[in-house]
Amino acid sequence: MRTGIATVCLSGTLKEKMQACAIAGFDGIEIFEQDLVTSPLSPEDVRKMAADLGLGLDLYQPFRDFDGVTPDLLKANLRRAEAKFKLMSRLGMDTILVCSNVATATIDDDGVRAEQLAQLAGLAGDHGVKVAYEALAWGKYVNDYEHAYRLVEMVDHPNLGTCLDSFHILSRDWDTAPIEQINPEKIFFVQVADAPKLSMDVLSWSRHYRVFPGEGQFELAKFMGHVVRAGYTGPVSLEVFNDVFRQSDVERTAVDAMRSLIWLEEQSAKWLGDNAGTGTDGAAAGGAAHRRRYPMELATLPKVNEPAGFNFAEVKADDTAQLERLLGQLGFGFEGRHRTKDVQLWTMGQARVIINEQAASHAEPSIAALGFDVDSPVIASARAQQLKAPVVARKVQADEEVFQGISAPDSTEIFLCQGSPDGTAAWTHEFGEGLEHARSALNAVIDHVNRAQPWQHFDEAVLFYTSALALEPQPFAEVPSPSGLVRSQVMETADGAVRLVLNLAPVQQGHAPKTYQEHIAFAVDDLVAAARAARSRGLDFLEIPANYYEDLDARFDLAPGFLATLRELNLLYDRDADGEFLHFYTATVGSVFFEMVERRGGYSGYGAPNAPVRHAVQYDSLHR
Repeated sequence: MRTGIATVCLSGTLKEKMQACAIAGFDGIEIFEQDLVTSPLSPEDVRKMAADLGLGLDLYQPFRDFDGVTPDLLKANLRRAEAKFKLMSRLGMDTILVCSNVATATIDDDGVRAEQLAQLAGLAGDHGVKVAYEALAWGKYVNDYEHAYRLVEMVDHPNLGTCLDSFHILSRDWDTAPIEQINPEKIFFVQVADAPKLSMDVLSWSRHYRVFPGEGQFELAKFMGHVVRAGYTGPVSLEVFNDVFRQSDVERTAVDAMRSLIWLEEQSAKWLGDNAGTGTDGAAAGGAAHRRRYPMELATLPKVNEPAGFNFAEVKADDTAQLERLLGQLGFGFEGRHRTKDVQLWTMGQARVIINEQAASHAEPSIAALGFDVDSPVIASARAQQLKAPVVARKVQADEEVFQGISAPDSTEIFLCQGSPDGTAAWTHEFGEGLEHARSALNAVIDHVNRAQPWQHFDEAVLFYTSALALEPQPFAEVPSPSGLVRSQVMETADGAVRLVLNLAPVQQGHAPKTYQEHIAFAVDDLVAAARAARSRGLDFLEIPANYYEDLDARFDLAPGFLATLRELNLLYDRDADGEFLHFYTATVGSVFFEMVERRGGYSGYGAPNAPVRHAVQYDSLHR
């Protein structure tokens, strides 16, 4: 699959955008007209630079408001088009995007539109240019890709074809199956973009909220499957208008964009495989369909299963005394120091926490790394690297476990570990040589980890964990806090063995203190007993206001004795049709706090109704 990206997706100058696209590995680019107009580079400079970088110049865009106009305006439009065709000759480009008219069309007549497009195609032919006509979702008279293709067929000129844009098609819920009936020689270009499902006017939705494939909710693999079945072989190019992307680091955004196309290519191949026996009408096709090959070859990645569970969580700190005390109060046992590294291991059952003091000078405690149990760490790492994940290496000596490490978008180090049937970890023998280990009576596992994401990399993180770790994004929620709404995105495995919560925290104002912390949650069988034991060891619980328990009683009509226990131990409670959830929080150390939970029945949530209480108490504690 030939990959491309429109320069409008990225921040920076045209030169910076082209360099970033080359570094990310794109085959070609679309030049957005404004990027060229505002650039000091001449068309000849751009052409040479693209050649030096190994980038194709695949599309010049956009040419707006051409069709359905009066004769006088048509004459002006043709003059404008000829100037662009001459410019494209200097650039060495042969395809231009022409959008269906939005602003100046006054004649709603397909015959008139076809005649005018025929004149444009004839003029383009004189200059060796192909015109890709696209139906904008908000076009005045033409807003449907099938309508646009009918006009192309009416004109029947070799220099006029159509452009299929996933946003304009999927935002209007148009059926994508008819794409397969389009003559592939008339599909001049394909653009893709994802988007969250929003209730707003389609123009504003398009201009501000598009995202890269895998970061939204569109069925892009199905769209691409129909495009491939149609026989298209040209570029698959990203056209994403997004306010955040155009403020973010250009190289990093380009890599995120490339990752999204690699992911889309794999998902499209999977969709074709899963739907090999289904025709465009949904009916079963013959057996030959299962063996059919298409002109566009789709690459796939090494296949991996979703993680089986958390292997460990790592907290980095300069002064570790508070962390050590907090873990001990929760019931974790100290397993000793590593024999060659300045790190400690604390365990409770199968929940393992590493305290890392290496290169942590003046660092307040923060979550630095997560380990996941996977079937084959080497294969999982190879997949992640093909998805542009940076490699994280750690020095090891003889007889020490070699971890396969990659870096997440928020710089969290992700280690892919060899899982074991009994949940143990082979590397733990490297800690506490000669130390007598006092085992905790509590059995615990890491239930979930909550990570705050920088605002400019939230969507990138969702795609990273979806594509590289096979975690499934759940519908996001917004939780109120004293600092503003916190967008919360759960990423999890199908069985819930791995739950990762990504939170888009409110933007910090000036030099105000950090108001959003991160945490690691541990699941135990009996939370009340765990809380009583922790209290006896002097644990400083997050203190829950009395008003919460009055509201809790009103909502759930709990038994008086049970409600009194919750109040006494600062426990929070939630219930749904599947079960119950009990949890408590510790005080915060640096930017980290801990949570202990108990899940009863089939409860699979996170106590979301209690999150505003936690945010408010933490905020008050921070500002007291």
